[in-house]
Amino acid sequence: MQRLKNIQKTFLIFFLFLFTTQAFSQQEPILPIVKSSIKGINIYGKTVDNQTRCQHWHSDLDVIAIKFKCCEKYYPCFSCHEEEADHKPQVWPKSEFDSKAILCGVCGSELTISEYQASGNTCPNCTAAFNPGCSKHYHLYFETEN
Repeated sequence: MQRLKNIQKTFLIFFLFLFTTQAFSQQEPILPIVKSSIKGINIYGKTVDNQTRCQHWHSDLDVIAIKFKCCEKYYPCFSCHEEEADHKPQVWPKSEFDSKAILCGVCGSELTISEYQASGNTCPNCTAAFNPGCSKHYHLYFETEN
């Protein structure tokens, strides 16, 4: 009789194990997975630290994220958006350069595009240095002169 009870217990434990394993394995992941956040603002893409550096650009000066016009989400760079977004990027038109679309990864201040372009590669709020080489890529984010 004791042996039967032990077999029943073993079967019950095995059944519960299978049931819970099956239930957890069928859960869908919650997307998108946010890897970084600064002052409550989510940074999407392949960030590598809490100052918006990413796998593509990660020097000491790579401390900004850009809000993409197309999806209103901050990404560290064009490549991060290209790899993770399900749509084509849109550039910010000059008529909207007063929009807050740049995030300083050091202090979390949001800058307008005009403020950023006039900043002399330094955050006007915390004086963190920005990468001057980013200006070579403005055409990927902002409407520029032809």
